[in-house]
Order: sequence, then structure tokens, then C-alpha cells
Amino acid sequence: MKASDIMKIIGGNPIHLDLDKESSGELFFDTRSPKENGIFLAFKGDQRDGHDFASSSPAAFSIVSQPVDAPAILVPDVMEAAALFAKDHRERLIDLKVIAITGSQGKTTTKDMLKHLLESSSISQIGQVVAPIGSYNNDLGVPITLSTCNERTQFCITEMGARHKGDIARLMRIASPNISAVLKVGTAHLGEFGSREAIAETKSELITELGSGGIAILGNYDEFTPVMAKGRSDLDVITFGQSGSEVIRATDIEMRGGFAHFELVTPTGREVVELRIAGEHNIANALAAAAIGYALDINENEIATALSTFEPVSKWRMELRQIDGVQIINDSYNANPESMSAALKTLQLLAQDSGGRTFAFLGKMHELGVLEGAFHKEVGDFHRELGIDYLISINEPRYLERAGEDQILLNSIDEAKNLFQHIEPGDCVLFKASRAEGLELLAEGFYQFLTEKSQSQGRKGGNPS
Repeated sequence: MKASDIMKIIGGNPIHLDLDKESSGELFFDTRSPKENGIFLAFKGDQRDGHDFASSSPAAFSIVSQPVDAPAILVPDVMEAAALFAKDHRERLIDLKVIAITGSQGKTTTKDMLKHLLESSSISQIGQVVAPIGSYNNDLGVPITLSTCNERTQFCITEMGARHKGDIARLMRIASPNISAVLKVGTAHLGEFGSREAIAETKSELITELGSGGIAILGNYDEFTPVMAKGRSDLDVITFGQSGSEVIRATDIEMRGGFAHFELVTPTGREVVELRIAGEHNIANALAAAAIGYALDINENEIATALSTFEPVSKWRMELRQIDGVQIINDSYNANPESMSAALKTLQLLAQDSGGRTFAFLGKMHELGVLEGAFHKEVGDFHRELGIDYLISINEPRYLERAGEDQILLNSIDEAKNLFQHIEPGDCVLFKASRAEGLELLAEGFYQFLTEKSQSQGRKGGNPS
């Protein structure tokens, strides 16, 4: 698109800009991952100002909110300009099918599963599949994802998160999805919303804003989600779950060494699925992806094959590694009471298979509001119920019933590293906390510790097992 055409969409004034200059139209804001001939979005951050990088960017030009010494379009609000551009871009791609996913947990894993399913299915051979990088699920991430689509793109998967009422409705008006999937209403961001009812109301915007003739995919894992399409007779509704009453469901579930095996049942048949991503909670994510696949007329054999060959691709989400005989779960990207309990249960199941001890390195769960203390205690109680051998709490005493040999309170990640020497081959270790706690650094330190230990034993002629 020419710069002049883009200015008709977003408004603004040119700076050092040839109005006939053409751009690929791909939006980006991270100068570490630039888009050649794309459009650079200059934002003022807490530590850096994107305007300082406009002149060195390989972009065709930038969108800015203050004058720069580089080709640019000057607008009052860069984020609003990105939304206007993305909305117009999506409307031009009339053959593009957009899929929107939301839920208190599982959005990114479901997105990754669905991308793998679509790319491996026979219906996707005629076009590309676009999905967000990581968790691009907000006012910036959704426009950037949409801007990477073109006439050759067949499917675009979008994640939609929210911290306030109206956030998802705004993203829906930009993306205009054909299919909306709500996974589950839980307690993530409870501190900001105040109640699960308020969270449910916000998540339901994915359905209330869905255009007539759209397809609503609804999980049956809480009391709110299954009824979100009530009163919308203009939508096709497909439910998924494990109670036996859903359109897409799992039966004959077995957990084998932390991994789920089940029969996927659809209205047209059933197929066996053997997940390669750990955790019983990932059955729900797999069913959500299966329901979307079914809505797109992918047969159950292709769906089951894709789900059984999918392996985790997003960092720090039930990321499994085995080093020097130790099984490690790095689930440090985020945490809430539901995902914390699911990770602890997976830890226990993996240890049953290996016969080793269990170590849970846990940090604080954020954004839980007035129930924060009760939720931390609840997770601590669940750890004892499961029989986890060692709970190591990093700067969060509310997990612990009492500090002792099997319940350890530490003040920092550096202190936690001192416990690495006590972990032996056959043991299973979990790292989990809210993102701000930085437990991925502790996990990386553990990887390095085990690798150096193994190499050292090899140099000494030992035989690490």
C-alpha cells in the first residue's frame, strides 16, 4: 500500500514522507524483530522511546506521535492508528477466515494446537495459516497479527485477552472473526475484575460481538461459558468438554506418565488421541482445537492425528526437559489457582512414572485481589493432598502450613539455587509462578546446573544415569 492510501485510513500528517512510498503493510514495534519495508509503530515505553529508533528502522516509514527525523506519519495516538489500519486491512481480505480464542487459561496452548491442526489438515493446503507470536492478545498484538495476513492467507488465529470490561469487544470489532471460542472462565485477573461474574461478562464479549452466521465454540468447564450464546439463534453453537453431553467430547480418558490418552468423539465418529503435551488439563485445550477443526469441516481422523503429533512450541508453558535423568516442568510463564493445581497434578503423575521424588519451586500468583491469601493457601493445601515431597516457596509464605524439611520458604531465586545439589536422577521438578516473579531464570539456572554436572561427571569418567 502507498503511504497516501494508509493516511486515508488512519489520518495524520506526513513527515519527510514520499506519499507514493509503498509498504508491505506489516506492523511491528520491536526493533529486534524488524519487518523489512513494513510499518514501524513508535511507542513511548517506561525505559525506551520508540521514536529514537525511527531513523534506523528498516521500515518503509513509521507511525509516530511526535516529530522524528525520518519518513513517518504523525498521529495523535499510535495504538488507535494501528487499530484503524488493521480493521481496514481485515475488511479487505474477504476470503480470510478469522478465529478468535479467549479464556482464563489455555489460550496460547489452544492457539498452538489449532495452528498445527490447520497446517497439517488437507483443507489448509491452499493457503497460509497465521497465528500470533507468543501471547500477542491485546490492542497491539491483534492488529500486528492481522497485518501479517495477505491474499494468500486462509486462516488467521487471534488470541484475545482482557483486563477491563470492553477490551475484548474492541478487539472483536477490529478482527471481525468468523469463529469465536471461549475456553473457560476462571480466576485469572480476579483482582482487576473483582468477581468471576465480571470475568464471565467480559469473556462473553467474544460471543455477543460475533457477527450473525458465525460459529460459537463453548467449553463446558464452568457455569458461565456454556450459556454465553443464549438468545443468539443466528449463531451455530458447538460445545466441547468431558461430561458426555457435549458435541465434541473426550471419553475413556487415561493418564499415562502425565500424558492424556482418550477417545475423541464427534458427531461423525471417534478416534484415539495420545497427547504429547503433559497434563490432564490439556485435554480441554485439545478439545477446543478439535471443535474448531470440526467447525471447519476437518474430519476426526485428521484432527486426532494432528492432536497426537502436536508438541509444545511456546516457551515456559508446560515445557518438559529431561537432563541427567531429572524430569523438569518449566511452566513459569504465568500462574493462577487453576493452572497451579494442574501443574502440581502433572508433577505428581510424572513422578509416579519415574519413581522419583517431587520438587515444586513456586512463586507468587498475582492479580487475585482480596482472595489472594486464600488462593495461595488453597494451592498449598493441594500440594499436601497430592503428596508432593518438597514445596519450595520463593518469597511467598502463604503456600506453607509450616516451614520445615519438606516445606521451605526462601527469599530469592539465588537462595533457591542452593537446593539444586539435593536433586537426583529420577526426581521430577516444577517451576511455576506469575510472569513477574521471573522463575524462568531459576529454571534456566537449573538446566545449566544439570548440564555442567553431567559434563563434569563425563570428564571424570563417570557414568551419569
